[in-house]
Amino acid sequence: MIGTIAGILTTLSFVPQVIKVLQTKDTKAISLGMYLMSVIGIFLWMTHGYIMGDMALLIANLITFCLALVILVAKLKYK
Repeated sequence: MIGTIAGILTTLSFVPQVIKVLQTKDTKAISLGMYLMSVIGIFLWMTHGYIMGDMALLIANLITFCLALVILVAKLKYK
């Protein structure tokens, strides 16, 4: 139960940032290095979930990966 709640909260924590970036196109205060490392790390967790057959880990990180990737792409696009 705790793991499920933690997974939901950490996954959804990217949603407000995605909304703000898409609305304002302002990415000055976002660290490119941090989001680059985050996206790579999330991708690796997603891959680990796939290899281990852990669907909860895979799905949570797949959603998080997509959200973080939107922010990373916006950071590169709206420099």
